[in-house]
Amino acid sequence: MNQALKPRTIDELVQAIEWAVAGVHPLELIGGGSKRALGRPMQVERTLDLSAFTGIREYEPEELVLTAGAATPLAEIEAALDQKEQMLAFEPADYGALLGAKAGATLGGALACNLSGPRRIKAGAARDHLLGFHAVSGRAEAFKAGGKVVKNVTGYDLCKLLTGSWGTLAALHEVSIKVMPAPERTRTVLVFGLDAEAAIAALGDAVSSPHDVSGAAYLPAALAARSQVAYVANAGAALIALRIEGIGPSVEARCATLRAMFAPRGDIEELHSMNSRQFWREIRDVAPFAGDARALWRISLPPTAGARLISTVRETLVSEAYFDWAGGLVWLAVAAGEDAGAAAVRSAVAALGGHATLLRASSDIRTVVPVFQPPAPAIAALSARLKESFDPTGVLNPGRMYADV
Repeated sequence: MNQALKPRTIDELVQAIEWAVAGVHPLELIGGGSKRALGRPMQVERTLDLSAFTGIREYEPEELVLTAGAATPLAEIEAALDQKEQMLAFEPADYGALLGAKAGATLGGALACNLSGPRRIKAGAARDHLLGFHAVSGRAEAFKAGGKVVKNVTGYDLCKLLTGSWGTLAALHEVSIKVMPAPERTRTVLVFGLDAEAAIAALGDAVSSPHDVSGAAYLPAALAARSQVAYVANAGAALIALRIEGIGPSVEARCATLRAMFAPRGDIEELHSMNSRQFWREIRDVAPFAGDARALWRISLPPTAGARLISTVRETLVSEAYFDWAGGLVWLAVAAGEDAGAAAVRSAVAALGGHATLLRASSDIRTVVPVFQPPAPAIAALSARLKESFDPTGVLNPGRMYADV
């Protein structure tokens, strides 16, 4: 039986990992548990439950810095920021509904997995917003990196290293992040009736314009119909969505310019305030594919290549897809089969210069199919050396990313 270890203090966390190291007892790290179905299935003896490391420790709105326990729910963080009209600019996703999890996402989980939402094209990735952290390595050594100020230089940038390591190097228990002022107004310009190729061109034109687009997505008609936003669901057509944020008069002027710019390409609609926010939550959390039994791929590639990727994949696989990040991020659902279409997907991605992650599939499929993009030999060797440095006995989330890491 997998009994959970639940440390409540930093000393107890160190002792738990010391015990694991001494007996080579592999551990699964969890905060809220919303992402347990992400990555390769692991063969572990115990769960290291970090949920006690929660709560906002320091919040200085004037300095744009917040420090919290790594297991603090994102909902709690966002509620506190809302009161001060601030936000997490990297717009972290909550995949709980997508993966059928009951728990909500945590701040540490979003950072450990480097999850960034639609505003990634403007604000950068999650790793760009982590200022500092406290953690315990797989050597059972407590350590920290970075700080609680926006401008700090501390030698090796361990913040960048730990963000996206999926808990394989250290157990985060406290993080400090940069926050940003929330926009006064948010609107979304919708352009209807474009096919995938025309949508990619339009998204490129929008983000290269001077109008400071902070979200750029494309939904085919069938996926648009699943939206909770009536203007989107009832349109009966594919659409591109362009988000504009900022002070009121600027938002109105930029939206008007975008409407005029795209009027020759299709029918135009505009989402205001609540509808706009609801729509981008759906894009962020991959809501069009929630409650779906199909395997789901998260594909990053050059924005102009999205339509070609979908066309190539459909030569061999029945699939549905939508684009985020102006085409640079493709969410692709395929019939699960024995390998979730891995051969066809990865072949198409390799030809276009991207990488693919199998975000959702059964544990049987995730055992035999590489979940993350297989790294080049030099990158694999570097990853192995990092694992050896931080976790030499391999007790932290062993095999979650790659079989031998």
